[in-house]
Amino acid sequence: MAEHVFVVSGLRAEVAGREVLTGVDLEIRSGEVHVIMGPNGSGKSTLAHALMGRPGYEITSGSIILDGVELVGAPTADRARAGLFLALQQPIEVPGVHLKDAMESAGIPAGEVTQRLATEAAEVGLRPELLDRPLNVDLSGGEAKRNEVVQLATLRPAIAILDEIDSGLDVDALGAVSRRVERATKEWGLGVLAITHFNRLLDELRADKIHVLVGGRIVETGGPEMASRLEETGYAQFTA
Repeated sequence: MAEHVFVVSGLRAEVAGREVLTGVDLEIRSGEVHVIMGPNGSGKSTLAHALMGRPGYEITSGSIILDGVELVGAPTADRARAGLFLALQQPIEVPGVHLKDAMESAGIPAGEVTQRLATEAAEVGLRPELLDRPLNVDLSGGEAKRNEVVQLATLRPAIAILDEIDSGLDVDALGAVSRRVERATKEWGLGVLAITHFNRLLDELRADKIHVLVGGRIVETGGPEMASRLEETGYAQFTA
C-alpha cells in the first residue's frame, strides 16, 4: 500500500475579490480522517473548492502539496490525476456523460469498470439501474451522494475531500456511505478531509482529528471528542 502525504500550508484564497481563507495549515497522511467543522460562512466549502482548483476561487498565497507535487496553479484535472478527489456538497448533473464513460476516461480499464461500479453500488445501496443514467441526472439528493461515493471507491484516490457528504442523507444512507469511506481508509489507505456540521457522520467514520475553521483559518484542533463538545457548546467561544 502506497503512503501518501497531503500538506496544505498558509493557504489564502479569494472569491469575487473577497478574501475568505486567511491562512489554512493541514497535514493528512494515508489512512487518516480529518474533519473540518465551523459556523456558516467560515470558509469550509471555499476550502474544498480551492483545494480542487475550482475556477473563481483564487489562491493568493500558500501551497497545496500531494506527495511532493505542488498543486497550486494546476488545473482541476491534473489535481484529480495526482490523486485528489472532491465529493461535492451538491453533486451536479452532467447530461450526455455516463458514469461508465467517465470512469474509463479517468483511467479505469474498460474491462473492469462495469463490475467495479456494480460492486460499489451494492456496497452503498445504490440501485444498479441508476448506473446507466447520465451522471447524476434525475437522481434524488441521497442517490447523488451515494453515487459520489461509488465514484470515489471505483477511482481509489489518495485523498478524498468530502464536502458535507452527510447532508440530504437519511440514517440508512448515511451509515452505508460512512462505512464505505471508513473501510477505504484501510483498504487502500485513503486519506480523508471531511467537512460537516454534525457529528452523526462520525458515528461510523472514525475521526483522527477535528479542526475548527473560523474566519478562514483553523483556530483549534483536537481529537474526536471535540465533535460532541462543539455540538453542545457551538462556536461562540471561537467567534467572540
